[in-house]
Amino acid sequence: MRIFLDTANISEIRQGIKLGVVTGVTTNPSLVAKEGLTDYKAVVKQICSIVLGSVSAEVVVNETEAMIKQAREIAAWAPNVVVKIPSTNQGLEVISVLAKDNIKVNMTLCFTFNQALLGALAGAFYVSPFVGRLDDIGNDGIVLVKDIVDAYKKYDLKTEVLAASIRHPEHCAAAAKAGAHIATVPYQVLMQMMQHPLTDIGVARFLADWERALR
Repeated sequence: MRIFLDTANISEIRQGIKLGVVTGVTTNPSLVAKEGLTDYKAVVKQICSIVLGSVSAEVVVNETEAMIKQAREIAAWAPNVVVKIPSTNQGLEVISVLAKDNIKVNMTLCFTFNQALLGALAGAFYVSPFVGRLDDIGNDGIVLVKDIVDAYKKYDLKTEVLAASIRHPEHCAAAAKAGAHIATVPYQVLMQMMQHPLTDIGVARFLADWERALR
């Protein structure tokens, strides 16, 4: 499974890449605004220049023709841009049009198996089930991820499953066990994934023993 960062923070992205584990980014206007930035296009283009893998950037209109027009504009920002389209009836039509133009789409805000199935059939490159938001309303987001992965394998659908709305390290581990191709995680979760108190205790003990050995 690959790891993407869900952020618009350039320093976080640079650090994730330096760690050697981050291969892509997902972002949206809300994440850009969170960083106090206003030029969405400029931020996405900067991220694309840093990240070798795909960068998912979201449309911010709802009407079908407007989404198609904006999606084509976003796709032209950089070669590694993937356009995020919502899991709606209008979005499905947009995905099918863009797929014919060989524009890669990340079908976002996916909450049901049927949405994921239709998105793949329409030609989505990624489908993003939102794990945490489903858990918030008492559903099991990881079960949805596994069901989608199993169906794609059974019917040889090439769409990749990108587990989104990851809230904690266990979500990421569970998504990997469920067969997700990618998990997109906040930077804080990425940092937490390597943390364990026994590791810290062990490192401190080894260093202390070494210091004593040198006396």
